[in-house]
Amino acid sequence: MRYGRDPEVLQDVSFALPRGSFHFLTGPSGSGKSTLLKLIYLAERASRGRIELFGQDLALLKRKDRPLMRRRIGVVFQEFRLLDHLSTFDNAALGPRIAGKKPAGYRADIADLLSWVGLGERMHAMPPALSGGEKQRLAIARAVINRPDILLADEPTGNVDEAMGLRILRLFMELNRVGTTVLIASHDTELVTRSGKPVLHLEDGRLAPYEGHVAELTA
Repeated sequence: MRYGRDPEVLQDVSFALPRGSFHFLTGPSGSGKSTLLKLIYLAERASRGRIELFGQDLALLKRKDRPLMRRRIGVVFQEFRLLDHLSTFDNAALGPRIAGKKPAGYRADIADLLSWVGLGERMHAMPPALSGGEKQRLAIARAVINRPDILLADEPTGNVDEAMGLRILRLFMELNRVGTTVLIASHDTELVTRSGKPVLHLEDGRLAPYEGHVAELTA
């Protein structure tokens, strides 16, 4: 992947994420983590090479089919991307509404999920009134409410404390246990270590051996 005539941001990166797998994506700032996620959730097109998602070559995917493909992908953005004119509850409900579901079919699920991420008492608050950590948790709730086939998260614990970071990790692991493929880009080496999950490590736009220690997450 390259932008214009600049050097390639990603070079000869080749890997597979088996259905139902859980991986971390690590690497220093500028190594290409966010760009790689953008390629997977169809925000960018690769300059060369081939990307296959759900058995389809993305280069051959018709424009009209891209929205349906995106509905199978949950994304937790680093910059939140919340709608300030909608309440916490309504931001979390965007996915089900776009999918055409009726409120009666998702209201209880959203209330439970918001309570789980610590926003049960903030369901009617507007995003400008939320702290950075609360916005991060809302962004996560919005991304996972539809139980996507694959969940991509860009620094999902960057604005929360250690306890909430572990709680969020366990939420991702629960989703993974029911079949969601998970890929988390993170600088949080402690979280990676405690997760016990395999790591894809980027250095200067290429996959490189990960030299950190990975141990099983403790209760």
